[in-house]
Amino acid sequence: MRPPFISKPDIVGQYRALLGETPVWCMRSMSLLWVDILQQRLLRYWPAEDQRLEQRPMPPFTSAVLLTQQPETFLAVSQDGIRLYDYATGNIERICAYPEDARGTRPNEAAIAPDGALWFSTMDPAAEAALGSWYRLAHGDKAPQRLLSQQWVPNTLHWYEGNIWFADSFRHCFYCAGNHISRLTPLVAHPVAGIPDGSALTTDGQLINARWGQSRLVRYQLEGRQLTELDSLRLPVLQPSSCTFGGPTLSDLYVTSARQGLSQPSETDGALLRVTTTLTGVPARYFRLQQQVRS
Repeated sequence: MRPPFISKPDIVGQYRALLGETPVWCMRSMSLLWVDILQQRLLRYWPAEDQRLEQRPMPPFTSAVLLTQQPETFLAVSQDGIRLYDYATGNIERICAYPEDARGTRPNEAAIAPDGALWFSTMDPAAEAALGSWYRLAHGDKAPQRLLSQQWVPNTLHWYEGNIWFADSFRHCFYCAGNHISRLTPLVAHPVAGIPDGSALTTDGQLINARWGQSRLVRYQLEGRQLTELDSLRLPVLQPSSCTFGGPTLSDLYVTSARQGLSQPSETDGALLRVTTTLTGVPARYFRLQQQVRS
């Protein structure tokens, strides 16, 4: 059996994030997007275009910039609302306010569901209290729908074989829930060692988790409601924060990291990493817009 990770992690570029998060691969443009939440930046990297990297300013506490049906129009999740961001012009159009019942929090994890709706989480900015929730927003909704409350640091969000997988980092636990659009009810809890942050998913149900504070990725197998640890990969950063698959065959694993809270960060802390694998990732989904998609 071929090993899943076939290269050591490579450092991509010179940028070092305070809090790098939510990497998303865009197959249409063959580019990677991710955010630095604390420095209010969107970063975009084209590996096949002489490793070009661009930075754009974002609203406060933008935790994710996701794909939509419309090319080069992205969905930005920030503390002042959910917005459509036109990359060519820089125009940002707010389509929904931040949840009224989430005042005093900031957004954290975000992903597009199989039906094209946005799911996102909120958390206490200081991570000191369980103020967070999970929300769902479809295009045209007047306000996000709260699905689950009393979350501490909600992270990881993936759909696989009729189940939804998510985590609460400071409860050191993964959860498996049924696939419903109106609620998020944990059916099984899987305690783990350490702080599980964001994750990537393969087509055959392997969950690759960034383990904050442990300088590693942990690989799991999902089967039904079961979560089985397979192995791990050491990383040259202390605080890996999330990961996603990219490249032409979705076999390059990109890992974000953070310098936040480190009194003496290393030269690599906060870097974007790339690992060549024998795995195949699930492609990023598009937020479903009501208007006709431009050709």
